[in-house]
Amino acid sequence: MLSPNLTIVKNLPLKKRICFLLKLVCFVSSVLIFCEFFIYYLVIFQCRWPDVKRDAHTGNEETPASVLKAMFLADTHLLGEIKGHWLDKLRREWQMERSFQTALWLLQPDIVFILGDVFDEGKWDSPQAWADDVRRFQKMFKYPVTTELVVIVGNHDIGFHYEMTTYKVHRFEKVFNFTSGKLITRKGTNFVLVNSVAMEGDGCTLCRTAEAKLVALSHRLNCSLQEPNHPQKRCSDAEKPPASQPILLQHYPLYRKSDAECSGEDAAPPEEKNIPFKEKYDVLSQEASQKLLWWFRPRLILSGHTHSACQVLHTGGIPEISIPSFSWRNRNNPSFIMCHNVICF
Repeated sequence: MLSPNLTIVKNLPLKKRICFLLKLVCFVSSVLIFCEFFIYYLVIFQCRWPDVKRDAHTGNEETPASVLKAMFLADTHLLGEIKGHWLDKLRREWQMERSFQTALWLLQPDIVFILGDVFDEGKWDSPQAWADDVRRFQKMFKYPVTTELVVIVGNHDIGFHYEMTTYKVHRFEKVFNFTSGKLITRKGTNFVLVNSVAMEGDGCTLCRTAEAKLVALSHRLNCSLQEPNHPQKRCSDAEKPPASQPILLQHYPLYRKSDAECSGEDAAPPEEKNIPFKEKYDVLSQEASQKLLWWFRPRLILSGHTHSACQVLHTGGIPEISIPSFSWRNRNNPSFIMCHNVICF
């Protein structure tokens, strides 16, 4: 028969091992919770809306009711059933969902814009695959009633111009209530939504329809800027939105030779900056770019597609900001842009 002292000696190593395992489990769990949940709050908590006393466009005094807080992101590229490995999907989508939901909770924007390439395989999706992609998107990017979500179409959603069909465009429009040439006005700020994939300029049916809507909208916007005492006859019957130069929102950037002049931590890596851009593939053609600038004379253009940030000035000093991808699959430092009454950072 064993003595009590001998039993204690034999049980002691087992208790130590159990205690060690419990400590290890607690440590690993704490690291996982911090890295997969709290880290998003720690990082995004550092973001702040700018303290602007006067409207950058009108110069009028701002009040809380007049301030528009807008958040812009691009190129989420939700993986599909063809190229998307389940583990890659799980990881990337968790990262984007936590980032987006944390940003909504901490920053409380009035409106969020996603500038195209919502899906990675929308251009190839079968009806069932499309429905699954949409379901996952709606789960990841759910938003409260106090926030509005607006989605712009990209080439991965409906295909490049040669892949774009009426069926794919209408499928996207039905889910996201998107129409090229649509005007959204919030707190006096006009946003113009552009299907940049349809700005091919070859006279295809979808292209002609998209351009006709943009021309009609540009007429309305330009009429709204006419002086009340000197209205033009052609503006007499036009429905006039608020008198404010618009902000163009699109997926493709306007024409630029490359990202060589872009700088900052969100810019393209040095080995990619000097690669020439291909018109109608990487950027809009020079002709399409000039059309949009001439039609709308925007105060700002926001775009995506390149997956890297860039700020350029076009003819007439019109600024364009290309927004980096929001997906860790496309870059190691995904981000978004916050605009406070058109002051973006």
